[in-house]
Amino acid sequence: MSNSRSIFVWSLYFLVAVLAATFAPAAADAQDTAVAPPTPSQAPVAYASVSELNGIVDPLKQTAESMQADLGKLRIDKWKTDAATKKQTLANVESIQRNLQSALPDTITQVTNAPEDVGASFKLYRNLDALYDVFGSVVESAGAFGSKDEFQSLGNDMTALEKARRTFAERMQKLTVSKEDELTRLRAQVKTLSAAPPPPPKKIVVDDTEPPKKPAVKKKPAKPKPATTPTDASPSAAPTN
Repeated sequence: MSNSRSIFVWSLYFLVAVLAATFAPAAADAQDTAVAPPTPSQAPVAYASVSELNGIVDPLKQTAESMQADLGKLRIDKWKTDAATKKQTLANVESIQRNLQSALPDTITQVTNAPEDVGASFKLYRNLDALYDVFGSVVESAGAFGSKDEFQSLGNDMTALEKARRTFAERMQKLTVSKEDELTRLRAQVKTLSAAPPPPPKKIVVDDTEPPKKPAVKKKPAKPKPATTPTDASPSAAPTN
């Protein structure tokens, strides 16, 4: 692996690690809160990004099918080389075929479902990088010990695989820059929120004092009615003799 490829791969490792370290504390804080905020829906992916990814993935799928077909046509047992080289080449071919049938389709599906997921994209890039190295050794052996037709067909597959790997690496570089910008904005927002004073806690006043009782109203005593003097009574007459 060249120095430029090593630097690119390790820079991607670093970015994924930084993203994980940045968002992990925020996730823990969200779990510790009494009332968790609602989870925002995933941001929609731009059409240009999806179209660019499809322009890489569709030819890659066709290349993978062509590689499987051409590898199946190899007659390594007839190559003019020693038994150890034949055995190693057969092991490489079996490893490539397993990758093309299982690992590569799985990683392509993951990236297709999340076009701008850094982890999924980096996983596919690593797979393409490893596949390119092993397949390249098989192509070299075919050129040295195989037939002309075998070398020609595998060489065409190698060219298509190299193109897919290069274009996906360019996409990864743009995606990395975009995520770095997003990370910078998030850090600025976190810094701003951390510097702002927290809102004062809400005070709840509980008034448990009983209201004063109203004094009882005394009823006024009823006035006695004045005694009435009979008007029809006359003084008794003295008895006469």
